[in-house]
Amino acid sequence: MTGTDGRCRGGAQFLATRRGTLIKKETPLRTRWIALALSTLFVGALIGSALSPQPAGAVSREIIQLQEQVAQLLQGQQDLRSAVDANNATLKTLVQQSLDSIGQLHGQMGALQKTVQDVQANTGSRIDTMTTQTQGLSDNLQDVQARVGKLSQQLTDIQNTLQSIDAKVSSAAPATVPGGASTPGSASANPPAAGMPPISADTLYQNALRDFTSGKYDLSRQEFSDYIKNFPSNDLASNAQFYLAEISYSQNDFQGAIAQYDLVLVNYPKSYKLAAALLKKSMAELELGMKATGTRDLRDVVRRFPGSDEARRAQAKLHEMGVSTVAAPRPSSHH
Repeated sequence: MTGTDGRCRGGAQFLATRRGTLIKKETPLRTRWIALALSTLFVGALIGSALSPQPAGAVSREIIQLQEQVAQLLQGQQDLRSAVDANNATLKTLVQQSLDSIGQLHGQMGALQKTVQDVQANTGSRIDTMTTQTQGLSDNLQDVQARVGKLSQQLTDIQNTLQSIDAKVSSAAPATVPGGASTPGSASANPPAAGMPPISADTLYQNALRDFTSGKYDLSRQEFSDYIKNFPSNDLASNAQFYLAEISYSQNDFQGAIAQYDLVLVNYPKSYKLAAALLKKSMAELELGMKATGTRDLRDVVRRFPGSDEARRAQAKLHEMGVSTVAAPRPSSHH
């Protein structure tokens, strides 16, 4: 019995020790499960609160606000579209008005340019006419001065001749016979002067110039030609040659005019008609379409006669043609 009791007590102690060990091992595991369960309940509560439906009033207010915002957005879009359309219409109107204004401006510029060209053409013709008339008046004045000087010299010669005749008459009076008849020696009559030209140089030149200014070109041409033929060394011979060229130019015989102007330039290098002859020659060349030669002669007028009226007219013509008054330098050739 004693042995059996000892074995029983030993087994009871072993069981008690084993139970304590199992209890110690189960306590942490139970704590974990409790914590996990609490966490699951907390997360579920949060999810449930998030997924739970909101009250109907709050949803309606949000929907109404959303609708109002959408309506405002659509209205703003409509207003913006209307503003863009209005701006496009205004811009289109402005562009059309600008195009119309530009078209009107082009028309006015064309009319103005035509008017300026007409004025320049008329002014050029009037200037040519006035220049010719002025040259005629200047020649008339010079001729009158020359004639006055010659008349003054002739008057002096006549006075000297009369004084000589008076002295001879006073020193030797002719004898007369009774009855008033003169002696045979005094019967000699004064013979007409011989060797006088049918017309003087001054008269011929004045007649030719008068016929030229009055438009009697054929008669004037004959008279100027006679003047050059009969009085080639006279101071006005170069003028007569110049007016022969002017007659050809006035009759649109530009080729003949160029030849006549060349005679002035070659035969009378000291004539004060040189500038006018070179200018009018260039004009005749341009009339014949000889642009290169005409441009060259216009530039020669500017170069040879600076400051003269002919040089100013040549510059104006070159400007009208769109050509510079000085020829461009030729490029130097490299050998």
